[in-house]
Amino acid sequence: MTVPRATVRPARRTDLPEVAAVYGHHALHGVATFDEAPRPLAEWERKYEDLVARGLPFLVTEEAGRVTGFAHAGPYRPKPAYRYTVEDSVYLAPDATGRGLGTALLGALLDACGHTGARRVVAVITDPGGQASAALHRRFGFTEAGRLTAVGYKHGRWLDTLLFQREL
Repeated sequence: MTVPRATVRPARRTDLPEVAAVYGHHALHGVATFDEAPRPLAEWERKYEDLVARGLPFLVTEEAGRVTGFAHAGPYRPKPAYRYTVEDSVYLAPDATGRGLGTALLGALLDACGHTGARRVVAVITDPGGQASAALHRRFGFTEAGRLTAVGYKHGRWLDTLLFQREL
């Protein structure tokens, strides 16, 4: 799906309030994240600085001067042996779904990850609730690697996570 007038570009520090707002919506109303409250802007600033310092991608979609989504790749786990594996995150504003922005973001993110020295990308997707994310990742060649059952409790229900992976 093509997205006219949408640009995927590296995030800037000035984008972080809008990034925080997009994520905050999902924290309060969805299950894509197990956070139950929005993250403070200072936390987003620390995350942004850390990813930039590591040379890892942090991207946004911009439409008409507004950030409508973001994606980043971060360390999968903190132990040194995991240094060649990253975990992706893709979030869209609630009014920006169904127009190909997730596809544009994930495609650009995977391309950028290919230049970081990473060898594998992991995605952790909530089930039930993450069907669109699972379908998006499958379209990019991710395969399901496992399920963790009832590991999260949010909005009055137990949630599983699906682990997906893809070689770069």
